[in-house]
Amino acid sequence: MSWQFYGRQRELADLVRVMSRRRFFFVRVTGRRRIGKTTLVRRALEETDRGQFFYVQIPDSAPSGVLSAVRDALLTFGIAEPSPPTSLLELAKALGHLMRAGYVVALDEFQYFSRKGLQEFLSHFQAVVDDLTRDAELVTGGLVVLGSLHAELTALLDDRDTPLYNRTTDVIELPHLDVASLLDMLDAHADPSPERLLFLWNLFEGVPKFYRDCFEHGVLGSDRRTLLARMFFGSSSPLRSEADSWFLSELRGRYDVILKYIARNPGCLYGDLEAHVRETSPETSEQVGAYLRILTDRYQLIERLLPVFAKPTARTGRYHIRDNFLRSWLSALQGSVSAIQFRPERILVEQADARLADAEGHAFERLVARLYGERSRAGVGDFNMTRQIGGFWDRKGIEIDLVALDEEQKHIRFVTCKRSPSELSGEPSRLDGHVARFLSSHAHLTSWKQERVACAPRIDLELRRRLGKQGLLVQDLTDLTSPLRSFSG
Repeated sequence: MSWQFYGRQRELADLVRVMSRRRFFFVRVTGRRRIGKTTLVRRALEETDRGQFFYVQIPDSAPSGVLSAVRDALLTFGIAEPSPPTSLLELAKALGHLMRAGYVVALDEFQYFSRKGLQEFLSHFQAVVDDLTRDAELVTGGLVVLGSLHAELTALLDDRDTPLYNRTTDVIELPHLDVASLLDMLDAHADPSPERLLFLWNLFEGVPKFYRDCFEHGVLGSDRRTLLARMFFGSSSPLRSEADSWFLSELRGRYDVILKYIARNPGCLYGDLEAHVRETSPETSEQVGAYLRILTDRYQLIERLLPVFAKPTARTGRYHIRDNFLRSWLSALQGSVSAIQFRPERILVEQADARLADAEGHAFERLVARLYGERSRAGVGDFNMTRQIGGFWDRKGIEIDLVALDEEQKHIRFVTCKRSPSELSGEPSRLDGHVARFLSSHAHLTSWKQERVACAPRIDLELRRRLGKQGLLVQDLTDLTSPLRSFSG
């Protein structure tokens, strides 16, 4: 079966609606690298039958490099008019000419126009966009700008002090694909076992290009080590340098110590991180707070999670890498892949696989929380979650993997998640103690209907029976995903 277009139906409908207006539009499409921005645009073009299309990826370079890329793209698309631009002013005018001629113009990695030396283009382009907007009813072409550095692209278009402020007509943001769409992929191209779903989700989360790369290399349905060897350890492996060519090259090594520590210690506290940096990189220790703000706000690579009901200014936040692929690369793959010239591939693959298995414990908690959210949004399953608190903790020593609230029905679930089902055997008494301490601190919830839930990727009938007798509701990945399969089907 050939690869299909999976998920993104809402975003596709939005973009098709924009392109079908047959008047000038200026759309911003944002999302991490490989998330499917260009695929979405191409699919929308097919559905709207827009035959005239021009696409160019803006390089992170001087004006000469940008102009060279544009000239190459004009040749690739067979566009003879207008003549190839030789300056940023001519580039702005040429793009305007194409849109007036009915072209949909797509500028990828548009955020690089914020670089020194390229900002001149924005002022020239403002005049072009304003002219097109004034003649919007007469202009059948339009503009799509795409970007993988969300904060920088947003600043270019939403900051009051920038030339293109308030010029966009529509905004589309592409998050990771939902789990329901990943299940559709696996149903079509691989064995959709709970173990495979967790392995791939921990490694790739919802980045469709990575799944397609595995499909095209014939390993999406292979065992773990075969997939890792083919995709990361060969000389021509497609994902061998993906992380470095994504954000790590953008960061130029300035934040490596912080990112690696958070990746290998998910949920770490500020004090732990600061102590580690002080020990391993003293010259960086005074900048930990500033670096965390940059990584959180500008690059959106990390997130700070707070305890339930805590104020945003609370100092008890815990830090996590937002992107599964980056976390897996830093915590499990980078070191092994970099040693490929010095150690046997088999040993390095085994090493990376073992580290990934360790990381799957944290990933499983996040996957369960994601599934609870998707089920509630789809209106399926046995619990309508209106609010979730993943990884609840406080200074009293309370640790609960997921606290799910149904505020409408006054229903609360306390969920414990274990990658290995054998670890659930001792959970009932441990979870009871943490729940009791939780409720003693949040007395307004004591009157709510309460359920304790045990989750693992796969749970056999005997363990289900034993946990059920101890008062736990039991859910594995088959239980959690079945309502989504029925819903999507």
